Amino acid sequence: MTRADEPLVGRVIEPLPDALYRVELADGHKVLCHPAGKARLQAVRILPGDRVQVELSTADPGRGRIIQRLA
Repeated sequence: MTRADEPLVGRVIEPLPDALYRVELADGHKVLCHPAGKARLQAVRILPGDRVQVELSTADPGRGRIIQRLA
């Protein structure tokens, strides 16, 4: 298992209501994510198919936050 502060790379599968996104990680796991504070404040548009960096929650490995959208 990876450490919580180690970012993982995934791809956005679908946007969900209330600024949530379903992200498929490189290892095949699907995680429910919300944008981190800076991405939300700068109004970064996250669309299906975008590659993103994700930090997983230590309390619930099925949830995380999107810290960066990758090119």
